[in-house]
Amino acid sequence: MGIKELGYESTPLGDLTLRRRLEPLLQNREVFEVKLGDEYLMSSLFTESEQQLAILGLAPLEGELDVVIGGLGLGYTAVEALKNKTMNRLLVIDLFQPVIDWHQAGLVPNGEILTADARCELRQGDFFELARTGFDANNLDRKFDAVLLDIDHSPEHYLDPENSSLYTAHGLSAIQNQLKPGGTFALWSNDPASDEFTAHLKSVFATATAHNVEFPNPYTGAVSVNSVYVARTLL
Repeated sequence: MGIKELGYESTPLGDLTLRRRLEPLLQNREVFEVKLGDEYLMSSLFTESEQQLAILGLAPLEGELDVVIGGLGLGYTAVEALKNKTMNRLLVIDLFQPVIDWHQAGLVPNGEILTADARCELRQGDFFELARTGFDANNLDRKFDAVLLDIDHSPEHYLDPENSSLYTAHGLSAIQNQLKPGGTFALWSNDPASDEFTAHLKSVFATATAHNVEFPNPYTGAVSVNSVYVARTLL
């Protein structure tokens, strides 16, 4: 199985790599993967739940939308968000500038789509720090209709231990403060939905629901399950 490394960067969290390979289990389908150290951040094989993050997170909203996404990855959530006919402005924040560079250089399938869409801005930044201060560092008064987050593996499993504070009541309240009335916060998780975390969201937001997203897994021959949580502020 040939693997071609398309991008590499050493970071404080580990070696960040972009690679392309052929998957023999799927008739040599071309697969793109982003890894941080030994951990997989994203694979183009499994995108259903990333797309559902945008679909479910934006579904309750009306009018011209101003949205921020935490985590660019391979761009599937951002592309799905731009399919929403009411999308007006989309700010995508990623900690790693190389991930943005890979999109701008057309090294990943969604790069040209995102960079060619005038509604979409890709910006380097620390989502978790900006959650405390303002997602748009150029306009701290900017409020958003939705915040879509796909960075950590789940609310209990973090890429960086310091990220854990975002999932506390205090951290979630900081996100809520950057939302417009009736705005949504949607969160991707690699794990099935947790009743405990859904209740935690309900303790901060006006409403919260959890959605399991099933998809076929060619490696196990069974169905795998991710989840998307959607919380909403008061109208």
